[in-house]
Amino acid sequence: MFGKVKKWLGIEGVKLELILPEEIPSKGGMLGGSIKFTSMNDQTVTYIKVIMIEKFIRGRGEDKLIDEYELGSIELNRDIDVPANEAIEIDFQLPFELMKSRMDEIGDKNILFGGIVKTAKWIRGVKSEYSIIAEAKVRGVALDPFDKKIVNLA
Repeated sequence: MFGKVKKWLGIEGVKLELILPEEIPSKGGMLGGSIKFTSMNDQTVTYIKVIMIEKFIRGRGEDKLIDEYELGSIELNRDIDVPANEAIEIDFQLPFELMKSRMDEIGDKNILFGGIVKTAKWIRGVKSEYSIIAEAKVRGVALDPFDKKIVNLA
């Protein structure tokens, strides 16, 4: 009985780990990585979703505003058997497109404007944080495994 509850909740079940490069080239528009699955029991992954998110922060203190944007995503609909006590790695290619603010577009036009825009962004407390989130659905499990990694753009 207790074993069935643990399996249903995903305890001792499939664990998911994102394996990503240290820096992602911002110009490329493509992120290559892999997902490592491990489990203490034989289980089957039926679905994987990988998303790239930009967390856009601006302002300071009580005036701070935060928006999140999805820059790209992929979905894999296939069965992947994860044997007990073995690691399985699935490679993926995630296409993404960076969003540029009006200030960034002005800064890209001219080197002089680039410095001014950089200073203005610093004064206003503007910054972006990028993360990759992977989630998998496992057959017969209520709580799905996931992983989130913060990445740096080069």
